[in-house]
Amino acid sequence: MKIFLDTGDIEAIRRANDTGLLDGVTTNPSHIAKTGRPFLEVVQEICKIVSGPVSAEVMAEDAEGMIAEAREIASNTPDNIVIKIPMTVEGLKAVPVLEQKENIKTNVTMIFSTTQAFLAMKAGATFASIVLSRLDAVANESDILIRDAAAVRTQYKMCSEIIAGSMKTQNHIMSCLRAGVDIVTIPENLFFQMFQHPLTDAGLAAFKNDWQKSQK
Repeated sequence: MKIFLDTGDIEAIRRANDTGLLDGVTTNPSHIAKTGRPFLEVVQEICKIVSGPVSAEVMAEDAEGMIAEAREIASNTPDNIVIKIPMTVEGLKAVPVLEQKENIKTNVTMIFSTTQAFLAMKAGATFASIVLSRLDAVANESDILIRDAAAVRTQYKMCSEIIAGSMKTQNHIMSCLRAGVDIVTIPENLFFQMFQHPLTDAGLAAFKNDWQKSQK
């Protein structure tokens, strides 16, 4: 399973990328706004830091506008850019144009049902993003959705990669690992939590203590 950092924080991306375990980055308008910097400037810098896919979002509401925005972003960024497209009728009209005619990869976002995931994959999106934390907030069982989406993709031999987005806990990550999800997007704090366990800390402390005793 691939790990994408979900942020616009350049230094957070550098820290995660330095581990050698980061596969890509996803952003959104809220993340970019927190930086206080121009949208395109931030996206360009992220694309230069990581070699994997970097998703940046269009804001138009109609297919024509989305395509125009996507062209503009893609023409001013490295080849690892991916355009986030909303899960709407107009969004799915834009996807095949961008993927097949413009050779621009897309990431359909704000998916909250199996049928939406199916339509995004059917439209030919490179990535189909399910936002787990928002589902959990309204008492929907997000683990069922990711299992169903993975089953649909396998059953119908679709090529889209499934992204489980907006992870908040390691339990979310475990559900994705069990379901066979392709990618998770997580914040920096959760990324580094994955390295940690109290038994690891206790074991290493005991080894260090015993080593120091043996040197006396």
